[in-house]
Amino acid sequence: MKPFLLLRADDLEAQRPPGQVEDIHFTEDLVRAVVEEATRPGDLVLDPFAGYGTTLAVAGALGRRAVGIELLPEHAQVARERSGAEVIAGDARRLAPLLAEAGIGPVDLVLTSPPYLSDVDHRENPLTAYRTQDGDYRIYLQEIGEVFAQVATVLGRGGRAVVNVANVLTGGHVTSLAWDVGREVARSLDFQGETFLCWDRHPPGLAGDYLLWFRKA
Repeated sequence: MKPFLLLRADDLEAQRPPGQVEDIHFTEDLVRAVVEEATRPGDLVLDPFAGYGTTLAVAGALGRRAVGIELLPEHAQVARERSGAEVIAGDARRLAPLLAEAGIGPVDLVLTSPPYLSDVDHRENPLTAYRTQDGDYRIYLQEIGEVFAQVATVLGRGGRAVVNVANVLTGGHVTSLAWDVGREVARSLDFQGETFLCWDRHPPGLAGDYLLWFRKA
């Protein structure tokens, strides 16, 4: 586990799949660093918030097996085409039954970045892809914790989970999202430490960006 990782902000836009309007959540360099450290060739890597499939594409290129869960069917299709991996169109809050129905597991590494929510001025619910107006920070954290409780059940012995999450800046207010999400995940997995993400140009709206490392007991 490295104490920090140097990243280029321009890669967030440059690595966006053609025809898409949203930037990727994290860069291929970030995925490569985690996958190379935490897995061996042939291991199974899961991203339960797969987005455009950056985790899956890089894991596959490194000789790992990969599977994703993505709520939006259109994003799931992009992730399939980009990575060639299996991508389940579904809700990460049903992670365990979705993987069981697909006959997938155990998992060696979970690498993901959950959708963000600030604790002020944010009614769109990130766990419905921001398409409903029932966002509630307390409930959001509770449901993130439930996702990772399921992660703990699908990880193999000694499996690891690495969560990319930032503290969020809204005007002059900082939401301690990284620490709050980390606390919820630590209810089910052993916290190992953090890697600070050093961007050459800090992405807007972030007060600090991290990889939080966990291991199955």
